[in-house]
Amino acid sequence: MLKILRTTSENPNFKKLVKLLDEYLAIVDGDDHTFYAQFNKIDALQHCIVLFEDENPVGCGALKGYDEETAEIKRMFVRPVSRGKGYASAILTELENWATELSYDSVILETGTKQTEAIKLYEKTYERIENYGQYRDVQTSVCFNKILKNK
Repeated sequence: MLKILRTTSENPNFKKLVKLLDEYLAIVDGDDHTFYAQFNKIDALQHCIVLFEDENPVGCGALKGYDEETAEIKRMFVRPVSRGKGYASAILTELENWATELSYDSVILETGTKQTEAIKLYEKTYERIENYGQYRDVQTSVCFNKILKNK
C-alpha cells in the first residue's frame, strides 16, 4: 500500500532518502556533482514529501519558493529498486497539488543532462524552458516549467 507524507526537511526518512539521492548523483554526475550539490541543500525546506510503500520510504521530493508565483521542485528521488512503478509521477503530482494549495501559479525544476530517466518523466507533462537562475549558463542542465492554474 502506498502512503504519501507531507513533512519538512527535518524528517529522518526524507534525510535518509536525500542521502541516497546524493550518493546516486555523485556516481551519475561524476565531476559535475560538486557544482550541483551547492544548489541542493535541504536546510529549512518546509514542503517535503516522503512516499512509502508498505511502510518503507521509497521516494521523496520537495518544494521551494522561487518567486511569488513560482515554486521550484527539488530533491526528486525514487530508490532504484522501486522505479518503474509510477512512484515518481505520484510524488510529482502531490508536489504540484501542494504548490497549487500554496497559491503558486507554476512550478519549475532543473535536472542534469545525464538524468535521462528524469528528463523522460518531465517531458511527459512539462515544457522545456531556457535555463533559469543559477543554471542559466550551465550546459549540463535542463530546465522545465509547468503552469498549474489559469490566472
